[in-house]
Amino acid sequence: MARFALRAGLLAGGCLTLATSAPALADTLRDALVAAYQTNPTLESARAQQRATDEGVPIARAAGLPSVTTTETFVRNVKQSENSLTAPSKTFTADGQLGVPIYSGGAVKNRIKAAKIRVDAGQADLRATEASVFSQVVAAYMDVIRTEAIVGLNRKNVSVLETNLQATSDRFQIGDLTRTDVAQSQSRLAVAQSDLRTAEANLAAARETYIRFVGRAPETLEAPPPLPNLPATANDAAAIALDSNPDLIGARQRTKAADKDIDVAGAGRLPTLRLFGQGSYNNYFNTLARGVVAANVSQSDSSVQAGAQLSIPIFQGGLPAAQRRQAQATASATLEQEIATERDVIAQVRSAYTSWNASNDLIRSSQVAVEAATLSLEGVRAENSVGNRTILDILNAEQELLNAQVTLVTARRNAYVAGFTLLAAMGKAEARDLNLDGGILYDPEVNYDRVKGKFMDWGNDPEPVAHSTRTVDTPVQDGNIPQQ
Repeated sequence: MARFALRAGLLAGGCLTLATSAPALADTLRDALVAAYQTNPTLESARAQQRATDEGVPIARAAGLPSVTTTETFVRNVKQSENSLTAPSKTFTADGQLGVPIYSGGAVKNRIKAAKIRVDAGQADLRATEASVFSQVVAAYMDVIRTEAIVGLNRKNVSVLETNLQATSDRFQIGDLTRTDVAQSQSRLAVAQSDLRTAEANLAAARETYIRFVGRAPETLEAPPPLPNLPATANDAAAIALDSNPDLIGARQRTKAADKDIDVAGAGRLPTLRLFGQGSYNNYFNTLARGVVAANVSQSDSSVQAGAQLSIPIFQGGLPAAQRRQAQATASATLEQEIATERDVIAQVRSAYTSWNASNDLIRSSQVAVEAATLSLEGVRAENSVGNRTILDILNAEQELLNAQVTLVTARRNAYVAGFTLLAAMGKAEARDLNLDGGILYDPEVNYDRVKGKFMDWGNDPEPVAHSTRTVDTPVQDGNIPQQ
């Protein structure tokens, strides 16, 4: 399937690329997605968590590598027994131990395999987080566009009703209309003004939500580009999701890792073999054998031992059997969770597809409704001018037009969000699919390749710092619409 590139006639140049510097204020959907990709704290946290998961591989491998330890001890006997004739008053001891594991019943090997599988699962989880954040950004972007449109429609409606009220009042003054007509116009205007205030409050809330996900206040937002590569049927979408949905991929990988954990637990019943070497050095600082002839007594000594150690567990109180049963139960749980995730994915895909289809149908019917309501309003006004329609008929026709326009704006928003949600459920709404390239896409494999073979005890990373942006300095949002 072709990659999902955010293209539109509004965006010249065909394939879009991600600039290496921070973009200007987000005016397009792509700008908003790029800003979220670079600075969203949820996404940054998921990346850091994945780096922690990567360390599971060298941690598991460490148990199969040689270990070296040394211990140094200095002792000064402050008071010795009066009967002690040879005990030194000062002693320095240095001990060293070397251990080389040879066989551990397969525990180390299977722990490493499980850790690697969990890295794959974590990378799938990171993809899911990425798609989730992008879906939230798209919804926030479309909510701002929708609420701005609704504010504009309500503001226009208030203006029209103010004109109607003035005309109605003038006609009442000359006796052409009744006080009832004026009251109806006043009532409808008051309701429209309340609706406008509500719409402005909703716009302010939508802008604050946009800031939450994108990291900065929205400017004049352009219409979003069309969503390509949407499936023809719900079954097509489900088939793609079963192969590509990151949540499902992660669940499958966790099932495989849990299966390896069973082998790790079973290794507790098997023999282990290790080679060892140890040595010690003692220095008595010429205080050994005091009070006796010590000419032939060495004031230092050393020893070295090497060998092999075979441990064969005979009885451990049922511990390894319990651990293996526990691992089997956990693996059984992950199998059920995998099926549950599959159910969720299928439901999400089918629901999103149905919602997308329904919203598209609603767009078509709403367009017809808007056209018909516009024509109806014109006709009612014309008929009112010759006395065949009342003021209330005009007010009702204006309200019907406003309702149809709001329904159309909302349907367009819902269709776009549902379409993007469908792509996300299919596993086709991540940065690699959105063509947010330019050489700076976050690749979790890079960190994994960096750390998987590390074995030095002092290989530290820099101190952690936050990479996401804070929003405490962004201005409080209102319901004003920027000038076009």
